[in-house]
Amino acid sequence: MQINNNNQKSNQHYWLALKFIPRLAVHKKLALVKRYGLLKLFSTEKQHSKLTSADGLTTKQLSSFHSPDWQRIEATIFASQHCHSEIIVYDDPHYPKLLKQIYDPPLLLFVQGNIQLLNTKQLAIVGSRFASPKGREIAFDMAKQLAEPLFTITSGLALGIDAAAHNGALNSSGATIAVVATGLDKVYPARHRDLATRIINSNGAIVSEFLPGTAPKAGHFPKRNRLISGLSYGVLVVEAALKSGSLITARCALEQNREVFAVPSSIENPQAKGCHWLIKQGAKLVEQVADIVDELTLVVKPSLHLEDKEGDIQQTNQYLLKEADIKSPLKDLCKDDFLASVGFEITPIDKVVSRSKLPIEEVLTRLTMLELSGLVSAVPGGYIRV
Repeated sequence: MQINNNNQKSNQHYWLALKFIPRLAVHKKLALVKRYGLLKLFSTEKQHSKLTSADGLTTKQLSSFHSPDWQRIEATIFASQHCHSEIIVYDDPHYPKLLKQIYDPPLLLFVQGNIQLLNTKQLAIVGSRFASPKGREIAFDMAKQLAEPLFTITSGLALGIDAAAHNGALNSSGATIAVVATGLDKVYPARHRDLATRIINSNGAIVSEFLPGTAPKAGHFPKRNRLISGLSYGVLVVEAALKSGSLITARCALEQNREVFAVPSSIENPQAKGCHWLIKQGAKLVEQVADIVDELTLVVKPSLHLEDKEGDIQQTNQYLLKEADIKSPLKDLCKDDFLASVGFEITPIDKVVSRSKLPIEEVLTRLTMLELSGLVSAVPGGYIRV
């Protein structure tokens, strides 16, 4: 493979180089870009010396700034092209504006299909992989009614509710986005290969923050879930158990100042307990499409969510800050020192990263698992130990 020399390198190359800086949180990378400019971060040895003294970069991080792995970067660009995806970097006009509001936005996205959808008004519909027939019907019908006239329907290409939501949007000739937890050269689950193809052929899009070649792993799905909510103005949960990825998505939605909706069901349906818990905490109960439209009529107006006011976020978050009745501690997480990184006072995520000396992605995954186990609780400004 031919490697570009320095004067042929694109903006894309430098954002990938920044992505590959090891063990440096996204918000710190973005702060460096804002302070020095992207190109200057990779320009001269003098600049890197300044970065070391001003920003406390490690020797390995400094080396990555000074001598990026251009071969790996070229290979990533080639692999993206090979699987027919575009790389949308953070300062690209097509990069989703709503996604820039979240705490840890990806520096770049890999997108197959219609990149114009990234900045359309999106509603996420998520739920159980083991959904009942009735649950799938509800997700299908609501997606079908909401898709064409109002929203792009965003979900995770998973079994159950996700697939029903995608199919409902497609059935109405509306638009849908699938956010996945693998590289775009893979389809997971494999049985949804035809669905993925149909999404692309119907002017939809498939989005991932993971490099081509990335296989599905448990830790990738919470990261995927934060993107589903981050892209959307609201999240509708249709059937979810108390311990489920859908509740992770709902929690992410609240942290990101998004609206949360939930569909009630029979008290005998185990897949409804998560929705009922959300409703008890203040999520909007949804019986019909109008319940969502009424709530989001003002939200989707420009600037309402684009104003990242701390007071507004705290007020919105209040109804999901109570401790979930999920009492199944994860022993492996308790045995190591990670839990000790979270204090009984509000502990910001960057402080957890600093104490644990783990990458931000690993920290977010572990915090999510601890929250599901009832050992920590998400609050405005970070986490507290329960």
